[in-house]
Amino acid sequence: MEAEDKVRNEGLTTEKATGKVLNDRELNRALLARQMLLHRVKLPVLEVVEKLVGLQAQSPNAPYFGLWSRLEGFRHEELSQLMRDRQVVRMALLRSTLHLVSARDALQLRPLLQSVMDRSLRGSFGKHIKGIDLEALAAAGRAIVEKEPLTFNELGKRLGEQWPGLNPEAATAVIRNRVPLVQIPPRGIWGESGQAVHTTVEAWLGQPLSSSPDLDGLIRSYLAAFGPATIRDIQVWSGLTRIHERIESLRPHLITFRNERGEELFDLPNAPRPDADSPSAPRFLSEFDNMLLSYADRSRIMNENDRKRVFTSNGIIRATLLIDGFVAGTWKLTNGRGGAFLHIEPFRVLSKQEIDALSEEGVRLLHFAVPNAVASDLIFH
Repeated sequence: MEAEDKVRNEGLTTEKATGKVLNDRELNRALLARQMLLHRVKLPVLEVVEKLVGLQAQSPNAPYFGLWSRLEGFRHEELSQLMRDRQVVRMALLRSTLHLVSARDALQLRPLLQSVMDRSLRGSFGKHIKGIDLEALAAAGRAIVEKEPLTFNELGKRLGEQWPGLNPEAATAVIRNRVPLVQIPPRGIWGESGQAVHTTVEAWLGQPLSSSPDLDGLIRSYLAAFGPATIRDIQVWSGLTRIHERIESLRPHLITFRNERGEELFDLPNAPRPDADSPSAPRFLSEFDNMLLSYADRSRIMNENDRKRVFTSNGIIRATLLIDGFVAGTWKLTNGRGGAFLHIEPFRVLSKQEIDALSEEGVRLLHFAVPNAVASDLIFH
């Protein structure tokens, strides 16, 4: 983030608060531009991962689809090689959820988010770990996975030898939340399978965590990728709380707006805010795409009435499609002996022009996902 911060700091005082009201469509175009979804870009994959402040990665293949939607000519191997070279890692970060981030951001962000990890641990396993010496347990877990990377199941069994009365799932949750763990390849490599095996980020990268984590830099990075946004939006995205003081310290260097609901929005002065009528071609977003998980108010990207069709009761965030910049349906791939099929479920009746444009993008998606399929086709539901 350091290189980006240097660029973002240039000219920060060139504009002051305007109080201008931005409607949802204007906010949508600002978001699409920053997420590289108005136009695919020609940039190095590592640079894009950092510009996005990582990609949500609960689903191993989700970052590949996320990058394909944003990068011109993206190939699977570009990301897979970065993982093998330890330039990007998969680890629990923002909102205590799994993300794929650059090695540099992993070392910088993880210390900033320790309070988020602690709160997640207490919320899920507070009763199970009451009275447990968490520091001793975390130290033991760190020593175990640094000696030999393990799955959580294996780690739980090892810890059970020293803490026989402790719930194994709670024991591994303590290590996950108190120790900065990464999932190592082949987990997350396109076309390969493997269980989630963990070691510490320090052992994997051969570097210590940042000793001077930069919250102001994190806020600026968020605004560069998702702004304009409210304080609550920033907190929902990061999982952090009580950041008002930091925002106030940054206020002289930011520009402010209002949304249609009267809420104050903060932004970087020179960040892109395209015209509301800027054309937006259809795009396919991956499962758990950052776009849908980075706001308290999602009206700039999705109709609230469609939320239950995307966010399932068991915590899955379905892969979605954008038409004119807004979520307009879901999609999924099936691949078997009969061929590869892209199933598209729109939330509304589409015009012929919309269907044709969506079909063209869908064919490209099929070719990217299953290039050697014996047959492939799109199925509209």
